[in-house]
Amino acid sequence: MAQKMTQADVFQKLPKGKNGGIQLLLIQNVDHLGKQGEIVEVKPGYANNFLLPQGLATIATDHHRRMVEKHKARLAEIERQRLSSLRGLADQIARQSITIEANANDEGHLYGSVGALEIVNGLKQAGISITADQVRLEGPLKELGLYTVKVRLHVEIESDLKVWVVPTASNA
Repeated sequence: MAQKMTQADVFQKLPKGKNGGIQLLLIQNVDHLGKQGEIVEVKPGYANNFLLPQGLATIATDHHRRMVEKHKARLAEIERQRLSSLRGLADQIARQSITIEANANDEGHLYGSVGALEIVNGLKQAGISITADQVRLEGPLKELGLYTVKVRLHVEIESDLKVWVVPTASNA
């Protein structure tokens, strides 16, 4: 006779850590948590609702630990190559200057604002692809002028991008 598994049964199968959390093996780097291949201890809700469904981590079984140890050198090489390509992209962004046209009044105040999406689109036109969450703005750009915007490609890799906000051709 088959028994129905309850939620408590599922939680009991997850390996518990020293502090009562769940031990997981990170498949990918997770900001503010750890790097790929590390074993971390997190609360059950974070594990079940985010890390496991997103494929960022897996249960830290002995088999998975052995596999990581076996492939650690290869994983380190892959991460080194990834960081190297991100550093190259950061250098490319630092040499770049983009111009964004916006509607403005006579004093130079924009009718709207320039945000991360406009900056991403400006870089895309220059042949550089990044995501909006990698652009670090202290707030939307609301005036004409030259701005230095931080672009964070990795925890360890940041670059400065020069952004010119100019009036549209009809305003000039």
